[in-house]
Amino acid sequence: MCGIVGYIGYREAYPIIIKGLKRLEYRGYDSAGIMLYDGNDLKLSKTKGKVSELEQKSLTEISTNGTIGIGHTRWATHGVPNDVNSHPHLSNSGDLAIIHNGIIENYAPLKKELMNRGYVFHSDTDTEVLANLIEEVQKKENLKLGKAVQVALNQVVGAYAICVFDKKTPDEIVVARLGSPLAIGVGENEYFIASDASPFIEYTSNAIYLEDEEMAIVRLHKPLKIRKIKDDSLVDPYIQELKINLEQIEKGGYEHFMLKEIFEQPNVIKDTYRGRLHANLGLIQMAGIEDNLEKFLNANRILIVACGTSWHAGLVAEYVIEEFTRIPVEVEYASEFRYRNPIINKGDIVIAISQSGETADTLAAIKLSKEKGAFVFGVCNVVGSSISRETHAGAYTHAGPEIGVASTKAFTTQITVLTMIALRLAKAKGTLSNSDFHRYLQELEVIPEKVEEALLTNDKAKEIAAVFKDAPNCLYLGRGYNFPVALEGALKLKEISYIHAEGYPAAEMKHGPIALIDEHMPVVVIAPKQGHYDKVVSNIQEIKSRKGKIIAVVTKGDTQVRDLADYVIEIPETSDALSPLLTTIPLQLLSYHIAVMRDCNVDQPRNLAKSVTVE
Repeated sequence: MCGIVGYIGYREAYPIIIKGLKRLEYRGYDSAGIMLYDGNDLKLSKTKGKVSELEQKSLTEISTNGTIGIGHTRWATHGVPNDVNSHPHLSNSGDLAIIHNGIIENYAPLKKELMNRGYVFHSDTDTEVLANLIEEVQKKENLKLGKAVQVALNQVVGAYAICVFDKKTPDEIVVARLGSPLAIGVGENEYFIASDASPFIEYTSNAIYLEDEEMAIVRLHKPLKIRKIKDDSLVDPYIQELKINLEQIEKGGYEHFMLKEIFEQPNVIKDTYRGRLHANLGLIQMAGIEDNLEKFLNANRILIVACGTSWHAGLVAEYVIEEFTRIPVEVEYASEFRYRNPIINKGDIVIAISQSGETADTLAAIKLSKEKGAFVFGVCNVVGSSISRETHAGAYTHAGPEIGVASTKAFTTQITVLTMIALRLAKAKGTLSNSDFHRYLQELEVIPEKVEEALLTNDKAKEIAAVFKDAPNCLYLGRGYNFPVALEGALKLKEISYIHAEGYPAAEMKHGPIALIDEHMPVVVIAPKQGHYDKVVSNIQEIKSRKGKIIAVVTKGDTQVRDLADYVIEIPETSDALSPLLTTIPLQLLSYHIAVMRDCNVDQPRNLAKSVTVE
């Protein structure tokens, strides 16, 4: 949530910052602002609303000249979304400007103390408090900007990624992070600052990712200096080569990023298992598993921690890992896990799943698990992200950038990685027969082609969407491996169309939800031929007898469910354990088309952020 962009160099800063803010829109926000330094004064423009509105307003409100600037997209925490609360914020003198992602938890007592010293506040934000705290430290202790920022941050409790500019030292920007991501793009005689690399990918392929409790002074024509905030020790900058390109973060002819990402799934699943899955040789090779195989084989249990869609992928993994390896698995919401004093033992393995690798609750769960002696394995998509650095080992999903807020390809690539882990452990433990092991490898290898076939249901999903776009509620039912898919399908509909939806185990319908069913209630039933098919057919008959409208996802060639359902979407046949990779596809398409027909902002649904980097 929130987005930071900064530039210092020889180019005009304004177009770089505006374009960068547009690239970060996927993170979710409610207001935007920009500050430019023209060589004499700070030029500030802010507005509630979209970056496009900021662009229009700033062109008439300020001079856009200058080669230094910072910009921000805000997701409101302290103070309602409006022009005044938007970032950047200025200190009382007007010399110092700041943008900030995160939350300053002790802002109230700091604000009270600063007001006692004569400071006046114009916004309701915690960020303005930080701006004036830095200024007060500068004045009181006669410090340069970098040192003042360091001293001020040592008085702060909370999470932050910040950029600070002072017109008294106009050749530098000071940046720092704790809990919120921040990247520095390194060019020739120029630097870029952003929440992730997408705003500067066309200018440089070199980036430095700040670690927690690190700060940097970004100066023109001088080497970058990184220091620890707590003890002022110097840190050697580690420059990474970026693996993404401009084409990956553009829509590529699709109307929305979400639709593009849905249709990318055949290729990204293949990218996920490329070099790891060797069906012809009967091998799965994953460095993070091979290097720590004994830890997994001797594990008392596996704990999976995640949030949102990643939690649903974890639920699928629970079924797969327990079935294949007979290792006990528990799946926890990271947001609950970190607060409930969980029982974690040294023989436990914790698998943390996150698309962004920056999810605050999941990071906190990782740190707690490490403190208690567990071995922590990360599954994430973003190379160089905080989770990839905090975990003992891990595996990337290689899905490429996911810009749409509602995760699609993240879900299927996470399941792919977790399934490969389960298969590798099962092979090592001998808990799967050789014939079953080889069968699963061969089936997983052809899953991309079957996903391609499942995507041919797009027109059918659109047709069904037109019928149910105005439904106030929807129920999703699945059993076994497809119960988590029912949860994920319901989440997708809620996220982007704002229709209330619930996912349930199909058998649980009789324990409450059946009371909701009438002729106005659409019920999506996931009913592939594999698994508990007969039981699901019985559940469908119960819905039918109560006049519920049934949308069924079935295996190609099914006739029994077809005779009962009002609408049928067919998918290719696969094994029960791999079916979530196919059954989820039509549910993604259905939610997408319903949202489009309801004129919802598909890629940037209201109140949501792509990566929840604060509590």
